Amino acid sequence: MTKGSHSIELKGVDKEYHRDAFTIPVLTSLDLEVAEGEYLALMGPSGSGKTTLLNLIAGLDRATRGEVIVHGQDLGRLSESEITRWRADNVGFIFQTYNLIPVLTAFENVELPLLLTHLSRRARRENVATALRVVGLSGREDHYPRQLSGGQEQRVAIARAIVTDPYLLVADEPTGDLDRATAGEILELLEQLNREFQKTIVMVTHDPLAAERAGRILHLDKGQLVGDVIQGGRVSAAS
Repeated sequence: MTKGSHSIELKGVDKEYHRDAFTIPVLTSLDLEVAEGEYLALMGPSGSGKTTLLNLIAGLDRATRGEVIVHGQDLGRLSESEITRWRADNVGFIFQTYNLIPVLTAFENVELPLLLTHLSRRARRENVATALRVVGLSGREDHYPRQLSGGQEQRVAIARAIVTDPYLLVADEPTGDLDRATAGEILELLEQLNREFQKTIVMVTHDPLAAERAGRILHLDKGQLVGDVIQGGRVSAAS
């Protein structure tokens, strides 16, 4: 797939949840196209469906109706075992809570996704060292999470997300637990991953300053996307 073609396509997607006799619609007739190498921010009030949309794109959840096609793969056609393998091979996850294992070192936390691969121990070490270097944590390999600042913990989590060299990064409020200065450093790192390594990034955030770092901003409102407009050469969401 060439840069500029569609990395993500959602066509007529509905997502509903069922509770007892009630049907709860979350996303309704949603269409979305994300170009390969794009950095997209999703905004909207709580309950608007942002995280649900992110989970559909990442293969963590399935649409009730419609198509979710990511990098040419129709996720709705995959079995549970197939979609688990697809996620492991193609998607890196970055969350608000870093989800590091406290009894493992930074190196061991980053290595975890590679334990599911057929890479040799030497290759795993090289990949981990590269990922930690990219996020600016060379020399911190033997530190445990409790020995790191919040920003450093998030950098370890980002290193873990990129260690398998996925083409897609999904980030759910990646700066939500960080102070403004540290959040800025993490956002600069995400921009670097997009700009220098051509990672497609889809980020959910409540923070307008974080969203402005993305190349495009879309708003979700009651399960539907609000169209984006270009202002001053920068793409932002229409009100």
